Amino acid sequence: MQGLRVLDLTRLLPGPLATLRLAELGADVLKIEEPGTGDAARAMMQSPADKAAGRPSAFYRIVNRGKRETRLDLKTETGRTVLRALARESHVLIESFRPGVMARLGLDYAALAAVNPKLVYCAITGYGSEGAFAHRPGHDINYLGYAGVLDQIATVDGTPVVPNIQIADMLGGAATAVTQILAALWQVSRGGKGAFLDVSMTHAIYTHNIVAHAALEEGDKQSDANPTDARHAGRGLLNGGVPCYNVYRTADERWLAVGALELKFWERLCRALGREDWTSRHWSLGQAIGGPDAVALTQELAARFATHRLAAWLELLEPLDCCVSPILTAEEAREHLLFSDVQGEADLGADASHS
Repeated sequence: MQGLRVLDLTRLLPGPLATLRLAELGADVLKIEEPGTGDAARAMMQSPADKAAGRPSAFYRIVNRGKRETRLDLKTETGRTVLRALARESHVLIESFRPGVMARLGLDYAALAAVNPKLVYCAITGYGSEGAFAHRPGHDINYLGYAGVLDQIATVDGTPVVPNIQIADMLGGAATAVTQILAALWQVSRGGKGAFLDVSMTHAIYTHNIVAHAALEEGDKQSDANPTDARHAGRGLLNGGVPCYNVYRTADERWLAVGALELKFWERLCRALGREDWTSRHWSLGQAIGGPDAVALTQELAARFATHRLAAWLELLEPLDCCVSPILTAEEAREHLLFSDVQGEADLGADASHS
C-alpha cells in the first residue's frame, strides 16, 4: 500500500487503530488534531513519568505510531481550506465525529467529493449516521450492551463481566472500517468513484455475535430446546459447557486454557493424564453440552489439574499438540517467545514525525 495517503481525523481508539493498521500496511497516514490538548487519548491513562516528561500516554503512542501528525483548527476558514487541499491529494479520510459535525463545517463527504471524486470517506460512529440513535453518545460498553454481546461475557450466575479489551471499538469499529476501506479502494482502482462508508460500531459488532445468533436460530427451530442455554456461561459448546473447552486452576493458583474441541486433541489429553476412560466422554460422541456428565467431568478434570503447578502441566502437555495453553498475564505475554518480534513500548511513537 505504498503511496496510499490517509487523513486521520479520529480520536481515542477505533479510528486511530484503523489508521494504524493502514500505516502498518504501508500507507502514509497524517493524523490531524485540533490545537490545544488535541486527542484526549494523549492524557488517557497517562503515567506520572510520561506527564513529567511531557510525553503522551502509552495508549496514545501505541495506536498512533508510524503516523505523521499536524494540527488544524477546522472551526476556522483557514483550517478548512487546508483540509480541503489535503483531501484533494489524498485517497482516504477517516473521521469519528458525531453525525452532522462535518456537514456543519462544510467538510462532509459531499463537499470533499466535489474536490476529489475518488476520495474514500469513512465515518466511524457508535450507532450509524442516521436513525433514532445516531446522535446518542456511547462507548464500547454501551455498544456491547445494545448488541447483545456483553450478555455473552458473563459469569456462571449471569453477571456481565466488563472486558479489558474493547471488542466493539476494535472489531466493530477499527476492523470493520479497514475492511470496508480496502473494498472501496479496490473499486476506485478499477475505475470507480470514491465512496462514503458509514461504520456503526454497534451494528457491526451485532453481526459478529455469531454463536448467540446460531443458538437463537436453533432455538426457533427446536420447540423442545431452551434457546437461552447455549448463550450463557457454562451452557454452550464454546463458553464452558464442555470439559474439553474450558479453563482450569492449577496448584499454584494459575490457570490453564484447554481447547481440545476436536476428538483427536481430547484423546491425546486424556491419555497424557492417564485417563483413557475419559476419551469417550466428549461432545462429538454424544455427551450433552452443559449436561450432567459434562458438568461432572469438568469437575473431575478441575480436581486433576489442581494437583500440580502450571509449569509442570505445560512441560507435560504443550509438546503433545492437544490444545492446552497457559493463561498468561499481559506482562508474561509481552515477554513470551511467541511475541519476541513485537516492538517494545520503549520504541512506541519513535517513528512518528510531526509536520
